[in-house]
Amino acid sequence: METLAQTLGPEAWQAVRLSLKVAFWATIAALPAGVAVAYILARVPFPGRGILNGLVHLPLILPPVVTGYLLLLGFGRQGPFGSVLYEVFGVTLAFRWTGAALAAAIMAFPLLVRAIRLALEAVDPGLEEAAATLGASRLRVFLTVTLPLILPGVIAGAVLSFAKAMGEFGATITFVANIPGETQTLPSAIYAFLQVPGGEDAAMTLVLVSIGIAMGALALSEVLARRAAKRVAGR
Repeated sequence: METLAQTLGPEAWQAVRLSLKVAFWATIAALPAGVAVAYILARVPFPGRGILNGLVHLPLILPPVVTGYLLLLGFGRQGPFGSVLYEVFGVTLAFRWTGAALAAAIMAFPLLVRAIRLALEAVDPGLEEAAATLGASRLRVFLTVTLPLILPGVIAGAVLSFAKAMGEFGATITFVANIPGETQTLPSAIYAFLQVPGGEDAAMTLVLVSIGIAMGALALSEVLARRAAKRVAGR
């Protein structure tokens, strides 16, 4: 039986490394915005909250190819955002790994926001009010009371976001294509192997690698969430 290293060539390992890199940066980039949007949706009443909620969850409803096409229109070299990024910062996202990270972050954003929002809605407002009556500012209350209480939810949201980013395919391949070594992630590498005769073994091995990474991420999230819950409970 061939070993994993023998079954997968350098190109496939490159796809594994790129997937981890894309998923990591997609999660890191989405996390601050996810916390802020979840807080607004959970705690701040304003007239357009339903519209914001709909926009946040739109990537879950739209076909991923549509999201990728919209990204191409917006962040392509000639797009309204892409042209500004290129002319001002010299940055191009389309057909780059950074674009894959952007596509993955957008597709994972609804799951991240939902997990954090549920955690926020479960926090007892009395604890925050008690801190506020002692003179703490709203930001300090959030950082010292709310954030520690919702930490398990933030961790769960981050892991969901990472897992979603690892598996993202439709928006990514539409926005950044399937370029080996630059934008070819695990899903697109599996797709590419299945398009050539004799590529089934490598595709199956990559599937097993994907399952292993996903299970490892879930196990790590469980450990981190339990530790955070114990810390909040003072145990």
